[in-house]
Amino acid sequence: MKFIRNLIKSRSKDDEYFCVELKKILGFSPKNLQFYKKAFIHRSIKEIDKTTGNPVNYERLEFLGDAILGAVIASHLFKEVPSGNEGYLTKMRSKIVSREHLNELGRDLNLIQFIKSNVTKTKFGENIHGNIFESLIGAIYLDLGYKYCDKFIYKRVVTPYVDIPKLEGKITSYKSLFIEWCQKQKKEFVYEVYEDTGNDTLKHFSVKLYLNGDLIAKGRATSKKKAEEIASKRAYYAFQKEISNT
Repeated sequence: MKFIRNLIKSRSKDDEYFCVELKKILGFSPKNLQFYKKAFIHRSIKEIDKTTGNPVNYERLEFLGDAILGAVIASHLFKEVPSGNEGYLTKMRSKIVSREHLNELGRDLNLIQFIKSNVTKTKFGENIHGNIFESLIGAIYLDLGYKYCDKFIYKRVVTPYVDIPKLEGKITSYKSLFIEWCQKQKKEFVYEVYEDTGNDTLKHFSVKLYLNGDLIAKGRATSKKKAEEIASKRAYYAFQKEISNT
């Protein structure tokens, strides 16, 4: 206890603030702040470990957190849906840990406030939110082990968001759904993608989606993939009756 009290006293004001804010997010007290600090270091800092010479950033923790998150969600689905086969369980897990959902979780927790970077925060892509959410889970694992990761994931992911019936009807990729429908119905489709910077600081891409030669939807985003997904979602709702009946 004396060692812990001395450790707390030796923390800087910034560390103390970081610790207090982390506790609010985690629901428990972190033990070793160094793991959590590393979880928010962007590669643009170009920090190097003096002992190993290896780069220090959140990316390795992101890899670890991704695996643990997947394991906790897989365990939950295995217990909650005893009738689900491998394909069903895999599909449901993908819906829960989708990049879109993880970005939403990271954004809701305002994890980006802790990021240390040489890149302006306004220039980060959407995926930064999900990436650091996963790196945070990796830090929890190294600091306190699997049990606390499980506790955190249930608090922040499973309890508030995992509703099996709703997830069963959730569409994770409008593009995949639209393409599948076109192939079944033998319809021709074309995604016409072009760079569209406009007046924005960030590079944007625009997409025109054609069906049997007719323009049916458009999309614009900071990546080709997102722009195609936006156009596909608009096309889906335009042809929802036809798609749902196939």
